[in-house]
Amino acid sequence: MKYTETKLSGCFILEPAVFEDERGYFFESYNENKLAEILGHNPHFVQDNQSKSQFGVVRGLHMQAGDHAQAKLVRVLEGSVLDVAVDVRPNSPTYGQHVAVELSAENKKQLFVPRGFLHGFSVLSEQAVFSYKCDNNYNKEAEDGVHPLDPQLAIDWRIPVHRMILSQKDKEAQNFTALYNKLK
Repeated sequence: MKYTETKLSGCFILEPAVFEDERGYFFESYNENKLAEILGHNPHFVQDNQSKSQFGVVRGLHMQAGDHAQAKLVRVLEGSVLDVAVDVRPNSPTYGQHVAVELSAENKKQLFVPRGFLHGFSVLSEQAVFSYKCDNNYNKEAEDGVHPLDPQLAIDWRIPVHRMILSQKDKEAQNFTALYNKLK
């Protein structure tokens, strides 16, 4: 497995070794020991989630706060997305910075997003099936997030604004400054 740490400490792009022949392909999508070696610790994943979305859907920016924070290992099973992680770890030298990585069924890349990050994605293909592992269970009361179009973050979702599809919750999400004031 090839891996690259992004400019955000602890956030890694993972690229599996893919073996192809006339029958199709095979790759190892998850190996606990290899991931622990890359990260320097062993996240214990307790929940798998999957969503299907159409072109233009932007999901995020979401996080679980406090004791319910989640690290995630994300990948795309069908189609392609622009996956975004925003560092909101207090005292981090990259606080408020983000990385954006195109994940697709074709490139088979994954992104490991550590605890203390906002996370979201936009659907670039006609539809996409998105899958992710979490190292902590979802807790409704610990839900937090930021509006995906917050100008302070200036994320290029690679979707024209007039074609974006946001949930009502995401349309009404707080701005980045409000989250900062909560976290400090």
